[in-house]
Amino acid sequence: MKFCPRCKSMMVLVKEGGRSFWRCPRCGYVEEVSGNNAKFVERTTVNRRDDKPIVLAKSSEEALPKVRKVCPRCGNEEAYFWVQQTRAADEPPTRFYRCTRCGYTWREYE
Repeated sequence: MKFCPRCKSMMVLVKEGGRSFWRCPRCGYVEEVSGNNAKFVERTTVNRRDDKPIVLAKSSEEALPKVRKVCPRCGNEEAYFWVQQTRAADEPPTRFYRCTRCGYTWREYE
């Protein structure tokens, strides 16, 4: 980490044409990297998909509690119910429902 001598902002390490430079994003100050003490760190953001299949064994299905909930697919008014933590720990858990007639599974967030 290096700070700009002009404006005191944190500088970014840039690689151009096989050479490395420190560049200030605020004022544009550029300084060539001296020595081999600079290290590039690359970050990648991964987008999560919310439509992952939900696998639930048939034998354990009968052990789940039933609630009165209308199935969005077939209109049946009864579904199995369970709760699972699918997001960060500081967020509420996700409620899952599985229709007792057609087996369609859907989720609801708090």
